[in-house]
Amino acid sequence: MVYLLGTSIPRNKVITRALQQIYGIGKNKSKVICKNIGLTSNIRTFELKTRHNFKLTQFLENSNIRINSDLIRLLSDAKKRLVTLRVYRGIRAKQGFPIRGQRTHTNAKTAKKKY
Repeated sequence: MVYLLGTSIPRNKVITRALQQIYGIGKNKSKVICKNIGLTSNIRTFELKTRHNFKLTQFLENSNIRINSDLIRLLSDAKKRLVTLRVYRGIRAKQGFPIRGQRTHTNAKTAKKKY
């Protein structure tokens, strides 16, 4: 296992897929990160040198990309703001109902789990 910014990354995956294990990095962001650092998208994580790991951490720390706890805090603050403003979306989130107008008679189990 390779640890990158507090997240364990699988050892035998392609680097673009492995970077997606970090919360807040998707397919496109991982490709952009690899391109900016100068990594080919076919390289596996166990083939990375220490200088590549250092470049990855430096790039992620210096860029404006919000990942891990920063992103989680931002999203939870946005939800709390909606609840305190007593907006319809905030009220629905507080009650545990679907926020975006989905059906509640059936199929609302996921929304009830999340909040």
